[in-house]
This record gives sequence, C-alpha cells and structure tokens, in this order.
Amino acid sequence: MKPNTLTIASLLSIILLPFHIGGDVALGFDRGGSGLVFVVVPILLVVTCGTLLLAERRSGHVIMFLGGLAALGMPIIHRNNGFTAAVAKSPEGLFFIWTLMALGVTGGLAMILSARGLWNLRSRKT
Repeated sequence: MKPNTLTIASLLSIILLPFHIGGDVALGFDRGGSGLVFVVVPILLVVTCGTLLLAERRSGHVIMFLGGLAALGMPIIHRNNGFTAAVAKSPEGLFFIWTLMALGVTGGLAMILSARGLWNLRSRKT
C-alpha cells in the first residue's frame, strides 16, 4: 500500500460529506440551520486534523477509522430511513445518490486501510 492512499481516501470522504449534507437539506431530509453547522464543522475539523496532522500516529488512524465508519454508514442510514423514488426522480437525486455511493466506497476503503495501518503500528512495537 502506498503511504498516501489512506490520506487520499479520508480526504475524499471529507470532501464528499458537505455535498451530501447539502443534499440532505435540499431534499428535505434535514432542516439545516445553524445547529447543523455547529455539529458538522467541528466533526469535519477533527477528521481533517486526524487525516492531515496525525496521519502517522495511532490517534490519526483511529480518527480516520471513525470517519470512514461514518461515511460508510451514510448509504445504510438513508436506505433504512425511507429513501424514496421521489428523491431519485428529483433534479438533485442523481448527484445525491452518487454522493451516497461514493461516501460508502471511500469510507469503507478508509476503514480497511486505517485498520491495516493500526495493525502495522501494533506489529512494529512488538
């Protein structure tokens, strides 16, 4: 594995998440507002710091794993919360669905790579 692959996968998830949240608001899954900003921005900041500043440390791998888990969970959450054909037929539907699938893939990849990185860090200490 190239050393930057995990960082790239995590950054892709970080970039896709605001698009996804914007789709949630545009399609009526979330009402938006300042409460959303006060939750999403700190979470994205922590995951971005974990990805860029702590990439070689155990804490960075744990943060990237949790960020990947959140990204992987987005398609599952929307599938279980009544994803309808009306959303798919809306003008924003294609991009929203594409973003969900891309989040799932990049999140799953980040989880796998961060778990592998944690395992490698553990084996180096022994």
